[in-house]
Amino acid sequence: MNIKAFLDTLKDRNISLKLEDNSIVISGDNDSITNDVIDQIKSNKSNIIKSLKENNGASGAGAWGGGITVPANGITPQSRTITPAMVPLAELSQAEIDRVVEAVPGGVGNIQDIYALSPLQDGILFHHLLAQKGDPYLIRAQMAFAERDRLDRYLSAVQRVVDRHDILRTAFVWEGLSSPVQVVWRHAPLSITEVELDPAAGPGVEQLRHRYDPSHHRFDLTKAPLLRFVVAKDPEADRWLLQELHHHLIGDRSTVELLNEEIEAILAGREAELPAAEPFRKVVAQARLGISEAEHERYFRERLGDVDEPVLPFGLAEIQGSGEGTVELHRLLPQTLNDRLRGHARRLGVSL
Repeated sequence: MNIKAFLDTLKDRNISLKLEDNSIVISGDNDSITNDVIDQIKSNKSNIIKSLKENNGASGAGAWGGGITVPANGITPQSRTITPAMVPLAELSQAEIDRVVEAVPGGVGNIQDIYALSPLQDGILFHHLLAQKGDPYLIRAQMAFAERDRLDRYLSAVQRVVDRHDILRTAFVWEGLSSPVQVVWRHAPLSITEVELDPAAGPGVEQLRHRYDPSHHRFDLTKAPLLRFVVAKDPEADRWLLQELHHHLIGDRSTVELLNEEIEAILAGREAELPAAEPFRKVVAQARLGISEAEHERYFRERLGDVDEPVLPFGLAEIQGSGEGTVELHRLLPQTLNDRLRGHARRLGVSL
């Protein structure tokens, strides 16, 4: 059997494989992981394990790298200068590297790595720069703490998670460069702002939500981490409020969930049990050194070649702007219809 073709088939069915202690761990929807799939994995176990080892231990949705060799990072803690040869995942001249170094507090000593953006990050940065005000890619969350000490311990745990993960210590630089790059800082202290809320201006939660609404609020992407925290004493209750802003360039809702899991582990004294963090440069290498743009284009031409007009939800074509004029309506579906829709989504391997 062609193992790569088999793994690609699994990826199309949203099934991923991971190697743990020389055993294969299968992840995916129950409807997709059939007995036939399990039998094929068992009968080709040795070849699959060999392929997974060549691919850094994983395959499947977002992980199959086709045996890509990730070039070594030439920047070390002892580096006093950075040259183009030391950043193989970015195409920068020496003058451009010098511009990047100038943008990082602490200069060369605080730079762990420099690499290009993934295609998805390219698109997100483009829309961030296109927006006249606000930011369409800010993720926000609010929490409340009964005591300030608990809040401070929570933020301390967040800092520990940031220290663990390269992507959470990443800033973005594009001014004066031929193409944007992301820069991993060695040390990226949290940005924590404490504000005073007006007791006469309504609930504190709503005041924070309005003040930091992504439709009009944005922050500097050249400063890591792309996490911002705002602390305020609730004017209506004996508690502390915490507003978190998280940029989509460094993660999504799943990232936030993982971050919260690690925070809980650290607060519970289980930090030593956390697995080693994977370098984000592997993702960039896979995106940049794997399938060529021409191959991507050919694939989508084959899949979408018969589409001859825009597919617009409700025929809406005028979608530019900040979204200020958008009205949201919510309706709960009957449980039976909800269950049927979810069943079809699982069967097709797509999101609801």
